[in-house]
Amino acid sequence: MPLARLQTHKISIRSMITAISQKYNQIDKAITGWMTENGIRLLRISLGVIFLWFGFLKFFPGSSPAEQLATNTISILTFGIIKPAVSIYMLAAMETLIGLGLIFRIFLRTTLLILFFQMLGTVTPLFLFPAETFTLVPISPTLEGQYIIKNIVLVSAGIVIGSTVRKKAEKIN
Repeated sequence: MPLARLQTHKISIRSMITAISQKYNQIDKAITGWMTENGIRLLRISLGVIFLWFGFLKFFPGSSPAEQLATNTISILTFGIIKPAVSIYMLAAMETLIGLGLIFRIFLRTTLLILFFQMLGTVTPLFLFPAETFTLVPISPTLEGQYIIKNIVLVSAGIVIGSTVRKKAEKIN
């Protein structure tokens, strides 16, 4: 009798494990399906919010922690032609337009092109101002350096969003 009970118990445990596994797979399919359906759109909007927010801050002198580094970089890259008082507003406008373009999916190809151009400029302080971007070059970034290095994620997000532009255009046509 104990052996029969043990066999019944094994079958009951197996069926429970199978039921749990099936339920897990059902939930996993639903979640990953939702992610597939919404992930790119949410990435595009969240990236847009970051650009809009950081760009908008630059319209108010002293509000952006990157203001001094950004204006110094632009001054060097333009050989002093564009003065800091002008460059900060140009950068603010560029970042704000990138943000709006991403959020509202307006001129997405152009928006992404401007984003990549802006990101190229963003990384240059690591090379132009290593004393300001690292406490120990190139191992230990300052807060400003970390601010710049995290842009790798923003560039990657732009690449992922850009990978969908042609697919969306083909669906429309």
